[in-house]
Amino acid sequence: MRRGYDDSATARWVAEPPKRAGRSDFERDRARVLHCAGLRRLSAKTQVVAAGQADFPRTRLTHSLECAQIGREVGEEIGCDPDLVDAACLAHDIGHSPFGHNGEAALNELAAPLGGFEGNAQSLRLLTRLEPKVAGAGLNLTRATLDATLKYPWFGEPGTKFGVYAEDAEVFGWIRQGAPAGRRCLEAQVMDWADDVAYSVHDLEDGFHAGLITFENLKSPAERTLVSRTTATTYCDEDEAELTEVLDALLALDMWPDSYDGGPATAAALKNLTSELIGRFCLAAQQATVAAAQLTPSSTANPSSHTSPTGHSLTRYAADLIVPRRQRLECALLKGITAHYVMTRAGVVAAQARERELLTELAHAIERGVPRTLDPLLRPAWDAAGTDAARRRVVIDQMASLTDISAIAWHHRLCGPGA
Repeated sequence: MRRGYDDSATARWVAEPPKRAGRSDFERDRARVLHCAGLRRLSAKTQVVAAGQADFPRTRLTHSLECAQIGREVGEEIGCDPDLVDAACLAHDIGHSPFGHNGEAALNELAAPLGGFEGNAQSLRLLTRLEPKVAGAGLNLTRATLDATLKYPWFGEPGTKFGVYAEDAEVFGWIRQGAPAGRRCLEAQVMDWADDVAYSVHDLEDGFHAGLITFENLKSPAERTLVSRTTATTYCDEDEAELTEVLDALLALDMWPDSYDGGPATAAALKNLTSELIGRFCLAAQQATVAAAQLTPSSTANPSSHTSPTGHSLTRYAADLIVPRRQRLECALLKGITAHYVMTRAGVVAAQARERELLTELAHAIERGVPRTLDPLLRPAWDAAGTDAARRRVVIDQMASLTDISAIAWHHRLCGPGA
């Protein structure tokens, strides 16, 4: 086990009998997430392009795998346990609904009387309650791993991001034992930055591959101004003129190809661009974090020293991840490019409205037919629910577990002709 993780960090909500030797607690956590059904379901959940429409674009699963690779390397470089960060990255989207953030909006409306729906809070619920590994404790991950999954370690307020429902207050209190209120642990900050880097860069690549983003458009000053405006209104509250200046400088770097036609040469150039951007964002955060902590590599660093490959050892609440403002703005601008050319294109609004309508109709159909319409795993929770709010939460749990494909199939079965 790396330095910086004590018995409290490796404690589990429910005590388990001794396990076979040879694996660390965090290696075991990573394996539990990797093998759980919730992670597998992400293979058929929308990232940006609807799952199943094409083979190339990312799904929530491939995004999570790429996030885990990025987070693991960043974390290890500054001294975090790589398996812990890997597990947190794999799990960070595990509670997200079908149809991406659009589906999340539909479930949030359905769950309004009971405090709303939030994908991050649902992830915690899966990890600590719904995924079957240890009865009553979900996957029963260690305290440090669960803490690392908490992108928003606080309860919900209307219209805000949050990481825990009121019903899950007990286990949340256990996870956050001794943690500064509202502060994310270092590993959670690494996970969050890895998430931002992965989806900003890879959604851009998917947009180029789909022909929705072109280098010709990005060469236009007028188009870049529109991208900056989208970025300022959607991803950061910054001055448009500054964002345009940052975007111009970013696009002027040598890493950008001149064109993309899908052929071998331009496909390789586009892939090289993604590698260069990821390296730029990760290296900037690593260097700034180590500099802020005023650490120098240990002269005694070796494979058994329990430090990072460069000799640093930063964990949990010993430091914060420092991402230079320039790289944060560059990352936001990449998101803005995708938002401008992919998420707001013609037909998207109408398709999203139909997805929300489908989920609303399906939720009501499930409620009319319970408990028969619930998965067997959720029927005991329905039977134990003592209030209308608790029963609605079980229905929301069922809805959130569905993929894009299974939600459509369930709707056809429960709401179609002859249902």
